[in-house]
Amino acid sequence: MSEKLSTASVLAFERKLDPSDAVFHAGRWEDRANASGWSPIAINDKSVRGTISNRLKTKEQDPAKLDAAIENANLQTVDVAALPADADTLRVRFTLRVLSGAGTPSACNSAAYRARLRSVVDGYVAKHGFIELANRYAANLANGRFLWRNRIGAEMVSVEVAQQRNGELLPREPFDALSLNLRAMDEFDSKVTELGNLIADGLAGRAHVLLHVAAYVRLGLGQEVFPSQELILDKGNSRKSKTLYQVDKVAAIHSQKIGNAVRTIDTWYEGASELGPIAVEPYGSVTTQGRAYRQPKLKQDFYTLLDDWVLKDKTPPVEQQHFVMAVLIRGGVFGDAS
Repeated sequence: MSEKLSTASVLAFERKLDPSDAVFHAGRWEDRANASGWSPIAINDKSVRGTISNRLKTKEQDPAKLDAAIENANLQTVDVAALPADADTLRVRFTLRVLSGAGTPSACNSAAYRARLRSVVDGYVAKHGFIELANRYAANLANGRFLWRNRIGAEMVSVEVAQQRNGELLPREPFDALSLNLRAMDEFDSKVTELGNLIADGLAGRAHVLLHVAAYVRLGLGQEVFPSQELILDKGNSRKSKTLYQVDKVAAIHSQKIGNAVRTIDTWYEGASELGPIAVEPYGSVTTQGRAYRQPKLKQDFYTLLDDWVLKDKTPPVEQQHFVMAVLIRGGVFGDAS
């Protein structure tokens, strides 16, 4: 190589797992075969009179001041979504496209870097393929992780995954989601690996893969359900303290949240035996804990591993190779910050 290779200043990758928003419908558990007629779940608002329950500053703990504060009701308007009184089951439905070209940048202003990266990715695919990653993605479809809070406390959860081919849906045997361990990413049954093989074919470009996913969650008559909550940036113009996401007046989960659940496959970071899988992120970020599990000082972050592999020809351990490829499948902008 005539000159030292450096990271491209413009380097971006498109995501290769492309989910839609997930919409909510309601019906009866025994009518799952006729779910096409189920009614959409709407978002409603209600005004509530809350109590003062936040942690008080020392100066506010005076009994007289606390009594005075409690007299002022905590009035608020919030969005809610729930099953109708005659429905006990939530259906969450979305589609997932699996695209080929993992590791091929959508933008790169260095031909030398692109060629070296292509060589690294081709070597990984030739040796490992996509089956390890694909089986983990399949497991997160089968176990219903994408249901988030809606999965907690459910009596039964059935997940149906169908492949669309030539305009027709090819159904597969449903998964009993609650029988699958959310923390297990190393042992998969034959139904999960069969779905994993299909996802791997899509990532490798051997097949066009568009999956239709429908989860049926038996919660109980009239029970509350949990769509995504909207982030309101202009709070001054919002009269609600909680706003829920909807698509054409139907309660829904953001596609980004579905994607986050599907890519929750990283068990290769330090401390994974305690926490379990986390979403694939360059620094292993878990926002709910305010922590990054792949700190650069540990040399386990995506950028350190990628630079060692591509620029310094230092091949990472196999499990970290899987992590790097999973980040490339996730997509993002990874150019040189300088």
